[in-house]
Amino acid sequence: MEAFETYQTPLASRYASKEMSYLFSSANRFKTWRELWLNLAIAEKQLGLPIGEEAIEQMRANLDLTPEQFDIAAKEEKKRRHDVMAHVHTFGQVAPAAAGIIHLGATSCYVTDNADLIFIRTGLTYLLKSLAVLISRLSGFAAQYRALPTLGFTHFQPAQLTTVGKRATLWIQELLWDLRNIKRARDDLGFRGVKGTTGTQASFLALFDGDHDKVEELDELVTKLCGFEYAYPVTSQTYSRKIDIDVLAPLASLGATAHKIATDLRLLANLKEVEEPFESTQIGSSAMAYKRNPMRSERVCSLSRHLMVLHQNALMTSSVQWFERTLDDSANRRVTLPEAFLTADIVLSTLRNVSEGLVVYPKVIARRISQELPFMATENLIMAIVKKGGDRQEAHEKIRVLSHEAAHQVKNLGLENDLIDRVRGDAYFDRIKGELDSLLDPQTFVGRAPEQVDKFIKDWIEPAMADEELKEALSKAGRVDLNV
Repeated sequence: MEAFETYQTPLASRYASKEMSYLFSSANRFKTWRELWLNLAIAEKQLGLPIGEEAIEQMRANLDLTPEQFDIAAKEEKKRRHDVMAHVHTFGQVAPAAAGIIHLGATSCYVTDNADLIFIRTGLTYLLKSLAVLISRLSGFAAQYRALPTLGFTHFQPAQLTTVGKRATLWIQELLWDLRNIKRARDDLGFRGVKGTTGTQASFLALFDGDHDKVEELDELVTKLCGFEYAYPVTSQTYSRKIDIDVLAPLASLGATAHKIATDLRLLANLKEVEEPFESTQIGSSAMAYKRNPMRSERVCSLSRHLMVLHQNALMTSSVQWFERTLDDSANRRVTLPEAFLTADIVLSTLRNVSEGLVVYPKVIARRISQELPFMATENLIMAIVKKGGDRQEAHEKIRVLSHEAAHQVKNLGLENDLIDRVRGDAYFDRIKGELDSLLDPQTFVGRAPEQVDKFIKDWIEPAMADEELKEALSKAGRVDLNV
C-alpha cells in the first residue's frame, strides 16, 4: 500500500521498458559506483599502490547492494548530507579489507560523472536498437503499400496524389537521420576518467610520488577497465556539461520526428484512411462508446514535446557552470538525464507498437481520391482533347464551366463530385470518352512514387540495417506489447 501513497513518475511506472528503467535505477547506479571503485583499486594496485588482494576480492564479491545496505546508505546520507560518502561508508562495511582504500585519490565526480557516462552510452545503445526495429517495421509497411495511391496534402488541403508507401518513406528518412545522429553521439562519447578534484590530478600525483607517467597510465587503465576507448583529455571537476547538450540534442530531434509521424497518423485516423491498432476490448471514450481515439499516437505527441524541451535544460545547465564547477547542475541532471532516456524509450516503443498494427483502409482512400481526382485530371482532359484535334482554349473554357458546376454540387449542396458525369454527358467530349477511365486511373497520377519507395529501401534503409549491431537487434526483436 505504501507504494500507492508516494508519487512515482509514470515514465517508469506506466510506460518505459524494464531495461531502460533498470539502467537509471538506484540499484544499477550504486552498483556502477562500486564497479568504478573496484576498477580504480585494481588499477592503483597494478601501478604499485599497497592494496591487498583481499580488498579487491571483497569489493568484487559485494557489487550488488542488499535492501539492508540501501537502508544503511540512506541513514548515512541523512547524517553526512553527502550521497557519495554515504556509499563509501556502506561499501566499506561489507568489504572491510577495502574500507581504507575505497575512493582513494578520487573526488565524488569520479563515480557520479563516470557512471552517468556509462548510463548514457548504454542508454543510447538501447535507443539505437529500438529505433532500428521501428525503421524496419515501417520499411515493411512502405514496401507493402508502395503503389497504393492516396491523396497528398499540402497545407492540409488536397494536392497531387502520392502513395501510402511513399508517405511512409518520408517518416523513415527522418528516423534514419535520427539513427545517424544518436549513433554519432554515442560513438563520440568519452570517459571522464581519473582527474581529481579540479581536474588537475593533483591527488593522484601525490599518491604516486610525483610520477606523471603513472598518473597518465592510471587514467588510461581505468578508462579501459570501464570499457571506454578514450578519456576526455582535460576536465574540470566534472566532464563538460556540453557533452549533455550533444547527447540530448539528437534525442530532442528524435522527439520532433516522432511528433510529426504521430501527428500524421492522428490526421489520417480522422480521415479514416489509416488507423493505429485498436484492441477489441479497448475503450475510446468513457462517454462516447463509438469512439476510436488514436491514443497511442497522442501519447507519442505528448511525450515527444517533453523530450524536445529537456534539451533546453542541458543548454542552460552548461551555460552556468562557473569555472571548475558549480553544484547547481546536480539536482537538474538527476531529473533531466533519466527522463530524457526514459521518454525517448517510451516514444520509440509506442511507435513500434503502432507500426506493428497499422490498419489501412483502401476503399476509404479510393473514395477520397474519387472526390478530388476529377478536378486534378482536368489538365489531362484538355491535353487529350487537343491531341484529338480540339482547340485548347475552347476545351479549357468547357472544363472550367463544368468544374464550377460540379464544385457547386459539392460545396453548396453537399453532393458527390459529378464532374466526370458532366463530361460524359457533354457531346463536346465525345472524341475522348473512350479514354476517360485511363485518363482518370489514380495509378497514372502518382509519378515515380512506387519506384522511389523501392530505391529508397534498397539504397538507404537496407545499408543502414546491415550494421552488425543493428542486424542482431532486428533478429531478436519481438512485438511490443504496451501495458496501458
